[in-house]
Amino acid sequence: MPRNRPLVVVGDTLLDTDVEGQAHRLAPDAPAPVLDVAEEHDRPGGAGLAATLAGAFPPDAAGGSEGGPEIVLVTALGQSRSDQTVRDLLTPRVRLLELPLRGSVPVKTRLCADGRPLLRVDRGGGTVGPVTDEVRAALAGAHTVLVSDYGRGVAARLRAELAVLAGHTQVVWDPHPRGEPPVPGARLVTPNAGEAMALCSGDHRDANGDGLHGHGWRGAALASEWRSAAVAVTLGRRGAVLARPGDEAPLYFPPLQEVDGDPCGAGDCFAATAARALADGALPEEATHEAVRQSGAFVAAGGVRNPALWGGVPAAPPTPPVSKTDDARALAASVRARGGTVVATGGCFDLLHAGHVGMLQNARRTGDCLIVCLNSDVSVRRLKGEGRPITPEADRISVLAGLDCVDAIAVFDESTPERLLRELRPHVWVKGGDYGTERLPEASTLEEWGGRVLLLPYLDGRSTTALARRAAGHHGAARPSGLEQSS
Repeated sequence: MPRNRPLVVVGDTLLDTDVEGQAHRLAPDAPAPVLDVAEEHDRPGGAGLAATLAGAFPPDAAGGSEGGPEIVLVTALGQSRSDQTVRDLLTPRVRLLELPLRGSVPVKTRLCADGRPLLRVDRGGGTVGPVTDEVRAALAGAHTVLVSDYGRGVAARLRAELAVLAGHTQVVWDPHPRGEPPVPGARLVTPNAGEAMALCSGDHRDANGDGLHGHGWRGAALASEWRSAAVAVTLGRRGAVLARPGDEAPLYFPPLQEVDGDPCGAGDCFAATAARALADGALPEEATHEAVRQSGAFVAAGGVRNPALWGGVPAAPPTPPVSKTDDARALAASVRARGGTVVATGGCFDLLHAGHVGMLQNARRTGDCLIVCLNSDVSVRRLKGEGRPITPEADRISVLAGLDCVDAIAVFDESTPERLLRELRPHVWVKGGDYGTERLPEASTLEEWGGRVLLLPYLDGRSTTALARRAAGHHGAARPSGLEQSS
């Protein structure tokens, strides 16, 4: 995105207050819990939170240029103490452009016991005043606009300007059942599952239930009704579905990891991430994938309670899921320490095929863990020549990591994995194909600690070279060697 063209967030800002404490007893005069208050926290909500999150991503988090765009927030604020609190919270984080508000900013107070909400109290609200020339100028100069509509009047007041804007500027619209329908031409609309169901009309509302197909079908129906380019229906822990007008097979984006935590603000994070990614040149599919990833990470890191968002000391990060590339050496040491059998195999795995999968599954059955020693791109090119690998290293790792039979992956740059094997010290080194022990340079290395080589058969006619030749139209490929089988 050009540096002088901001991402403009338009919508209703709220003041969210969390009253934190413990509840271990009931009131003597009613069957209601007594909250012993320990602390209170104020933060901007609604469009204010979305704008804060849009500016909170580290460089390149949404695939964009270093430093990111300027974030401008167009919202309505009054003159009450609550409105001033919101100003004080937002001013260090975004460029604030105000519409006049007759009344006060809506305040949502959550009473929480041990981090779990007991009750929410809502108060405040008002009437949004006229649009200013400064706001019109900011919209005219925007690269991308995110409308965070909470049904409090800002989107309605700016609807005429937004309708014109959608004809030539990317508009992302996060809708609300009490708010305005998205203007025609919106690039992406991001209702959650409940909102999509409430916003659908007639037979569309309950059709196909709570399944992925049903959510996708409603997303496609809403995209047609709203004349938007795409609708991403967010599904909380299940990820999101992306549908275009008339889609019969929408795209499903599952979450990258299972997380537990307070989901408050996750929808704002999703919309803000999607807008930021689109502003940085992503397609709606790419923006949705990134939004699912970021909103999951947002919840896992503590959500709106994460002090890092507000300039405090970051909360202790959640224990991340173990990656298969984290530390193969630690896995091998752990299995050895408990008396298990460490199995390793190696190769380029350039085009993963049925022969590879069968060999890996059988290799895993011979011990208590399977570590794949993977040739790096440099190593493959040295062994196979220019034009190889066909599949880059990161993709080969991703495909191998998706196999249940693979417990860890370690990459090496040399032509052979002897150095890596000395670090892993596997009990069994598995190779597929018609190798003989004398042809394996790794055999003497395994003998240093009493390891052994195990040969597994390959599936005839399946090899990376044979597949590549067939893909190129050379159907008369020779029977592959064992080396090709594991390549």
